[in-house]
Amino acid sequence: MTDDVTVTRNDEAHRYEVHLDGELGGILKFRPAGEGRVVLPHTEIDGAFKGKGLGSALASEALSDLARRGETVIPTCPFVSHYLREHDVPGLVIDWPDEADAADSADPSEPA
Repeated sequence: MTDDVTVTRNDEAHRYEVHLDGELGGILKFRPAGEGRVVLPHTEIDGAFKGKGLGSALASEALSDLARRGETVIPTCPFVSHYLREHDVPGLVIDWPDEADAADSADPSEPA
């Protein structure tokens, strides 16, 4: 792959960002939930970048970073939940929400 994919954490915007050749291709939002816990409510990849593996790269790097930070992840985003069911992230602590919690914590103004 010749494309340069990078993932960075933007604490000010409360999100991880994935860039392809320096251009923003997608985001994974996070929301601190106190006591070393973080909710992951939404992932979005720009339509112009679909099919390039940016979602998986973003999830992998963001979740690995959260594991290194010792954060407990609460995945309410369907994409992140699916990713976690398919991939092991060494050292990551996951607090799986039940169905009612996931619906309550989703941002109704944003597509899942």
